[in-house]
Amino acid sequence: MASVLILVAAGAAVAALLALRLWVVLHSRVLGPRQSCSLLVVAGSGGHTTEILRLLENLSNAYSPRHYIIADTDEMSAHKIHSFEQNRADTTIMLSEYYIHRIPRSREVQQSWLSTVLTTLYSMWLSFPLTHKVKPDLVLCNGPGTCVPICISALLLGILGIKKVIIVYVESICRVEHLSLSGKILFHLSDYFIVQWPALKEKYPKSVYLGRIV
Repeated sequence: MASVLILVAAGAAVAALLALRLWVVLHSRVLGPRQSCSLLVVAGSGGHTTEILRLLENLSNAYSPRHYIIADTDEMSAHKIHSFEQNRADTTIMLSEYYIHRIPRSREVQQSWLSTVLTTLYSMWLSFPLTHKVKPDLVLCNGPGTCVPICISALLLGILGIKKVIIVYVESICRVEHLSLSGKILFHLSDYFIVQWPALKEKYPKSVYLGRIV
């Protein structure tokens, strides 16, 4: 019975978010050209971080400052980001302006789905003040569970009339025929949903297929 109530509550929450999202899209203003774009990047552990950093290699210095969000226990991603930014600074004449922020994981490996609801809500509770402080122009993510509360927080900034934030989701290269759980959620909430395999484009016509980009 409890699981049914949780599913009903989750469905109602998603429906409400979708309705609010539609209202925001219809009433949002078109942003003019910018000389710089504040970027918030959600880095997951392992392959997620490697992929997102490869994607960032193709972005110009106009995407600055860069704010990285990692899980509070993820030291490996922190080292990778510092190394990436140092190499970037060595190859450009501009100083790299970047920051690393930490939030609790939404879900640990093999964590039960019931407790995941609670940890995700807790992560979202801490994500909104951080996202509100940063106020990015663009959120870029590629599938780690940490990106869900961040993207919802960015969405809330627009809903509350604080700032319209563009959300770009790039599905991981390892997802050939099926979306990740994060992808299934953010497919309906992101402004641009990018896939790297034609099979996913066929299943999700509204996605953007660019071939392999990482």
